[in-house]
Amino acid sequence: MTSDEEALARLIRLLDEAGVPYMVTGSIASSHHGLPRATNDADVVIDPTPEALDRLLSALAAGSYYAEADVAREALRRRGQFNVIDPDTAFKIDLIVRKARPFSVEEFGRRERRPIMGAMVTMARPEDVIVSKLEWAAKGGGSRRQLDDAAGVLRVSGSRLDRTYVERWVAELGIVDLWQALLRGEPGRLPPE
Repeated sequence: MTSDEEALARLIRLLDEAGVPYMVTGSIASSHHGLPRATNDADVVIDPTPEALDRLLSALAAGSYYAEADVAREALRRRGQFNVIDPDTAFKIDLIVRKARPFSVEEFGRRERRPIMGAMVTMARPEDVIVSKLEWAAKGGGSRRQLDDAAGVLRVSGSRLDRTYVERWVAELGIVDLWQALLRGEPGRLPPE
């Protein structure tokens, strides 16, 4: 296990101990369900109560992680995000408070336990990783990295995907053209605006 993986594994143990529901997502989830790639950070969606967040912040401080408590509490209030940094490795973990919108609620409710980094970790399902990556690509003007991640998940997990689920959400989120380009094997070709 690399030092970055160890930093994330320790954070996940703290989330569990603080009673904070979480879901690993982003490039770590897309690498798990698709094609591996290097990353400089980790994305973890959380859904804490204010009390659970305070327990987590205390545990982070005791565990030598850097996190700004006021920023974390504001992130909970606004359903935003805050950073946690392992000072030994400078590995950054973005803790993203689960949004209240329907896709985010359903995605979080579908998360599953998967073996990763020598432990059972709660992670986004491959269908949700694809939808999220396509949505991020659309918001970011067609980020090649996001599109490549989604293509990797489709390539590796494609036969096991619930495509009806994906198609429902890409239609609702207005990213059908990106999904269709992905299915055609053209994730880098963005549809006209």
